[in-house]
Amino acid sequence: MSELIVYSSILLIGVFIAAVSQVILKKESMKEHESLSREYMNPRVMFAYVLFVGTTFLSIFAYKVVPLSMGAILEATSYIWITIFGVMIFSERITKVRLLALAFILCGIILFSV
Repeated sequence: MSELIVYSSILLIGVFIAAVSQVILKKESMKEHESLSREYMNPRVMFAYVLFVGTTFLSIFAYKVVPLSMGAILEATSYIWITIFGVMIFSERITKVRLLALAFILCGIILFSV
């Protein structure tokens, strides 16, 4: 059982890192760039893609132990991270529909855990 917790934690860390890399990409996309090549070939964008590749390897590693059905639930936590980052970093508003969707996601995670 403790092995499952360790590998599940690895998967959750990967989900969090992927959310961080999405924030980096969004922040970079909001900037003006000198050229199309500078838009895609700059250190921040390349770092974000390296993070994505790293999270892929974390997922592959975690799925050695984590059941696929449980992995999908853990990966759904990315919606929560993206919403939190959207509000904190991009000053996005949480609409009633988004709040309802997050409540459904949380209920699904809780139901699966029980």
